[in-house]
Amino acid sequence: MRHDKTQPVTRPAERWDVPALVRLRLANAERHVQLAPELFRVPDAEVVRRYFEDIVGHALITVAELDGEVVGMAEVVLLAEPPAHQILVPRRGADIHTVVLDGHRGRGVGAALAKAAEQVAARHGVSTLHATIFATNENAVAFYSAAGYGPRGILLSKPLD
Repeated sequence: MRHDKTQPVTRPAERWDVPALVRLRLANAERHVQLAPELFRVPDAEVVRRYFEDIVGHALITVAELDGEVVGMAEVVLLAEPPAHQILVPRRGADIHTVVLDGHRGRGVGAALAKAAEQVAARHGVSTLHATIFATNENAVAFYSAAGYGPRGILLSKPLD
C-alpha cells in the first residue's frame, strides 16, 4: 500500500530528528515573540539542541513529515498527579505542545499530530490533556478548539514587582 504524499506521516521522534526539532522550537519561539514580546523569548539554539539530545528516545515527542521533511512536532509532557493532601481526584494529566512550520499549516499536519499525541498520551495512562494557550493566540485557540479541547477553569495571574 502506497502512502498518499499529500498527507502527513506521524512517527516517534528519533535522534536524527534533533536538528528539525530545534528548528521547530525556534520557529515557534519566534512566532510567539511576535504575538507577545513581553512574555516570550527565543532561546539559545545550542541550549535547545542539548535539551532535545537529552530527551529524544524517552520523551513523548511525535514528528510529522510531508514528502520526507519534518514539518511539525507534538510533545506530550506528563504532569505529576495531585498529592494525597489536595482535593483533586488523582488522574494522570499531561500538557500538549504542538508546532507546525509556516507554509505547512492548513494541510492536516496539526490535526495528525494532535491525534497521534492523544494516542501516545493514552498509552501512558493520561486521562486529560491540557493545551495551555494565551487567549491572545487566537490561531492556537481555534486549532485546539477544533481538535476537541475546551475550557477547564480559568488561570489567573498577577505580576509582582
